[in-house]
Parts: sequence; C-alpha cells; structure tokens
Amino acid sequence: MNTKKTAAKSSGSETSSSARGRQIEMIGEVVSDKMQKTITVRIFRMVRHEKYGKFVRRTSTFKAHDEKSEAKMGDIVRIIHTRPLSKTKRWKLAAVLKKAGKTVGVDV
Repeated sequence: MNTKKTAAKSSGSETSSSARGRQIEMIGEVVSDKMQKTITVRIFRMVRHEKYGKFVRRTSTFKAHDEKSEAKMGDIVRIIHTRPLSKTKRWKLAAVLKKAGKTVGVDV
C-alpha cells in the first residue's frame, strides 16, 4: 500500500513543470499609472445573471507592481499573482502586450 503512494507521488512530481505550479495570470487595461512603481489594472469578466440568465460584464481592479514604470495608461498588460507587496498590491507586471495609441491634434 505504501509503495503505490510513493509511486504516485514520484510520477506526479515529474509531470509538474515547475516547483511552484501554475501561476495565476490576468490580462487587463491600465487605468492609472500615477503612483510610483504601481499601476492599476482593470479586468473585465462575463458573469451569468442568476435569475435572467443574461451575461453581464463585471469589472475588477487590481494594483500591480511595475518596477521600471514601463506601462502607461491605456496599455493592455498581463499581470501575475505574487506575494503581498503592500496593503492592496498582490500582483506584478509580467508584460506589456499592447501600447496605447496616442491621439494627436484633437480639439474638444
């Protein structure tokens, strides 16, 4: 009985790609970059309404650590979950996927 457990454990560890396992990643839009080394990222998700069954778009905002201050407002970024860095910051910037387009010469 013990041999089966050890065999299952050894085969399970071989199939895992890293010691930490799979990290949680999210893709969202930067809505604020006014803090030093911190960005605020908005994530959209679709949730089914309990009563009516219609899909409703919900938003969540996360604070992410941006060491080099490379993400600017409007950029599409990928963030990964990490240890708590401050009271509200639990994410760090993994990559800037798409830079925000600049609009020049618009008069309002």
